[in-house]
Amino acid sequence: MKQHLLTFVFLSVFFQISAQDETEAALADIETQEQAKQFIKDKYAFNSKIFTFNEEKHKSQLAKALFQLEKGNVKTEKAANEKTIYKILEKTTNTYYRVNYIFLDGNTYNLESIDKLRENLIEKHKNGIPFSTLANQYSMDENGKKGGDTGWFTLGSMPTELENAIILDNHGLEDIYSVDIPSKQWYYLVLQSHEPKEISEIKVLKIVEPLD
Repeated sequence: MKQHLLTFVFLSVFFQISAQDETEAALADIETQEQAKQFIKDKYAFNSKIFTFNEEKHKSQLAKALFQLEKGNVKTEKAANEKTIYKILEKTTNTYYRVNYIFLDGNTYNLESIDKLRENLIEKHKNGIPFSTLANQYSMDENGKKGGDTGWFTLGSMPTELENAIILDNHGLEDIYSVDIPSKQWYYLVLQSHEPKEISEIKVLKIVEPLD
């Protein structure tokens, strides 16, 4: 009886180690997001995913540890009943931009009124009223509730005319300037609130395996 029990325990451990080795071997062959997606579809559809960490947004201990790894590296964490494996699929650095703006709708006001309002807002700001306060009061879109803050964004996230003014026109920090998009009746007053910033991102494959 004792011999049968030992045999059972040995086989259980053997198969568990074999399954883990199989996972590690499969992970070693994954180099792209497409391969990772196929891997999830074929084997780990219910307990795996691919996600992105942004160094500016994600400050957890896990995120910090993953940012220390190179592309292709693996990090494993064990809990009481499961093991979590993270593999770095991509590691990139992109230029991000950030401004505050006040949006004025040309369907509501004519251009003459908009220009006068923008002049008035610039004067208010020069007299000490924070741009965010003015955006909260005057901006005609939902972003006004956040003081007109765009948050960090990459090229292709904003209307082209607005991006060109922000990125290509060499505005200095704290400059205030107007951007017009007449074809859409969109008019902006923009504060260059931040310098461009290089921000790292990683794409990570996460796999969760049960531990017997």
